Amino acid sequence: MGRIGCRGNQEKAGVGSTDQQSSAPELLRMERITKRFGDLVANDEVTFEVLPGEIHALLGENGAGKSTLMKILYGLQQPDSGQINLDRRPVTIRSPHEAVSLGIGMVHQKFMLVPNLTALENVVLGVSSPRPPLLELRDPRRRLMKLAEEHELAIDPDVPVWQLSVGAQQRLEILKALYRGARLLILDEPTAVLAPVEVGQLFRVMRLLAAEGRGIVFISHKLSEVKAVSDRITVLRLGRVTGSLPTAAASPSILSSMMVGRDVSLERVSPPVQGDAPILELQDVSCLTDRRTPGLDSVSLTVRRGEIVGVAGVDGNGQRELVECIAGLRPITGGRIAIQGRPPKGALRTIGLLGLIPEDRHEQGLVGDFDVAENLVLRAYGRRPFSAFGFLRWNHIRSHAVEQIDAYDIRCPGPETKVHHLSGGNQQKVIVARETQEDPALLVAAQPTRGLDVGAVESVLNLIRGQRDRGAAVLLVSTELPELFAVSDRVVVMHAGQIMGAVPPDPTRLGEVGEMMMGHTIQVAGDGGTAA
Repeated sequence: MGRIGCRGNQEKAGVGSTDQQSSAPELLRMERITKRFGDLVANDEVTFEVLPGEIHALLGENGAGKSTLMKILYGLQQPDSGQINLDRRPVTIRSPHEAVSLGIGMVHQKFMLVPNLTALENVVLGVSSPRPPLLELRDPRRRLMKLAEEHELAIDPDVPVWQLSVGAQQRLEILKALYRGARLLILDEPTAVLAPVEVGQLFRVMRLLAAEGRGIVFISHKLSEVKAVSDRITVLRLGRVTGSLPTAAASPSILSSMMVGRDVSLERVSPPVQGDAPILELQDVSCLTDRRTPGLDSVSLTVRRGEIVGVAGVDGNGQRELVECIAGLRPITGGRIAIQGRPPKGALRTIGLLGLIPEDRHEQGLVGDFDVAENLVLRAYGRRPFSAFGFLRWNHIRSHAVEQIDAYDIRCPGPETKVHHLSGGNQQKVIVARETQEDPALLVAAQPTRGLDVGAVESVLNLIRGQRDRGAAVLLVSTELPELFAVSDRVVVMHAGQIMGAVPPDPTRLGEVGEMMMGHTIQVAGDGGTAA
């Protein structure tokens, strides 16, 4: 397929206009796709198309049906009804292998890489060798490096995947798809785990691919990113298409209304914090990473009662180690940490001093095969009223779950619902409910909105604001600067395990935050952190 409808031409014609859609040959058209899981209709007669050279964003809340639709396109699931057309020819896609043979590639939100194999070995895994049974890597290496150079996807082919950064692993996933000849590339929440600099790099790569005539499906929750990189936007809500429009005609208010049926606001609403006694104190704290390299380097920080302190920075600059040291999950090698004057220990969580929202809700925050009621008492099941004399009291556990489901607006069929069946936003509400139900003095929230849609983001941030308003001290770690500025009373910035400085939540200070994220020190605002 030639470079029909490449990005430059689309910008002039206006991607998504009726004239262009009727004249340009469709690379993909999914016609009236329906998929049911029991009584749940995940996709309800969805029609979706992608033109050659187009970046088409698929937007929607958690559980709106985006991933289900793309799994059908990639052969991971089969539709109950509807038709898929590639190059205006009907196709049946029974497996990912058939999807790849048709020129469809998919980069999943959770990367499908083998950690112990090198980057090159991951690329050729599953590809027939030109000299079976021998594994020939010379020509694949040359081809891989040529693809990497042409598409600005820098990669070291000989490094094991487990040693690659998240951004490098994503580049490798894209190279895997290109190596197999993908003309249509599906990117499922590709920015969810990337730092802002890496997001910009990804967008540049997407534009290069589109300029070659490839079609790109960009699944996202983030309105600003969709506006920044896509040509056209289709919005799903509750499994149905609520609209499809050119990106140039889409405002954030229009898109949020199409997604959730109402306007969503992340405007700052918190009043200025009133100084009070410190709840969390770190003084010259240092620690090591899992690889025994420096993780934190003489970090000092104070969080007071009724205050939200935001922690900004590129992922991997000590935020994880900071959270784990405060929670007593990682030993410190120097300095002092105190929560209401007491050193952190795991027991602090059980007596109501500390609530912890971990950065990975699936691996660290929830037991997916447990139901909602069981997950809500993971911290408290060993004491009354949830157990007595070594036996669980299920009537109390269930009634407690009903109360929490109502109080935190957890949308689920009932307390017996397995938590892995919930949307990401409702899974996060289960964690927030569990970690705040005892009114902890300190709440540590690490990436609490990662992977959530705009409606769920608003809900989770409002829950965190509520903790601050009742008098808790809150440490909020996030790579989402607009969210940090919307809810924080102060923002400190980390780089290479150090606090580079602090700023008030003033959007005009974003430039300073960016400078500090790159390692430049500015003068600290207040006494909330120490410069490196």
